[in-house]
Amino acid sequence: MKCIIVDDEPLAREAIENQVANIPELTLVGTFSSALSAQRFLEQTQVDLAFLDIQMPGLTGIEFAHSIPAQTLIIFTTAYSEYAIDSYEVDAVDFIVKPIETERFKKAVNKAISYHKLLTQDEKQNVESGTGNFIFIKSERRFCKVRFDDILFVEGLKDYVVLQLTNQKIITRMNLKNITPLLPANIFLRISKSYIVNTSHIDAFDNNDVYIGQHEIAIGESFRDEFFNEYLLKNNLFGQMPKKE
Repeated sequence: MKCIIVDDEPLAREAIENQVANIPELTLVGTFSSALSAQRFLEQTQVDLAFLDIQMPGLTGIEFAHSIPAQTLIIFTTAYSEYAIDSYEVDAVDFIVKPIETERFKKAVNKAISYHKLLTQDEKQNVESGTGNFIFIKSERRFCKVRFDDILFVEGLKDYVVLQLTNQKIITRMNLKNITPLLPANIFLRISKSYIVNTSHIDAFDNNDVYIGQHEIAIGESFRDEFFNEYLLKNNLFGQMPKKE
């Protein structure tokens, strides 16, 4: 499991690093002195587990936890036991009070490893294997069941994604990079930096745009060839790619 450590105290970071080094299942990919720097890292890198302090200057651990992708598990590490109740708000795997004892640390990590295996199995069964037809998306503190067939397209807006369904929108704190592996590749195609479309809902297209209902979505220059190659081949239209204007 890829993990990161976020703590404003150098000695605390070092102590957790030493604990992580003794657990073969963990690979440390980053340590950060602030939540803001960790947030920037997570925008570019997928992480399985975050060891997160709570009381930090600027952005607190609890505030930061609300922006962490749903696939990233959280273990809070803090000197203040009174924050334990707050940790349940963001579905933390565990809450460890400093100074951290080795056995207590291992117990928390083993719980995270078990959760990670369950999440991985669920993704393989419901998404990667193509046997599932829905996904659960966390939005406004609840998990919403979303059927793939109901998704028209997915729009990325910085730290959020908007799932445009046939009858509503669902907004969740995630980015396109993290949601892409959860969508069946035989149905969804990314057509720009900001959009993934459900190809079964495409009503029309030309060299520059895709039309889904009343929505007109521009095809990104760097995604154009891949889109036409995949979509035209899938629909037996290969060789009919529109000419560039």
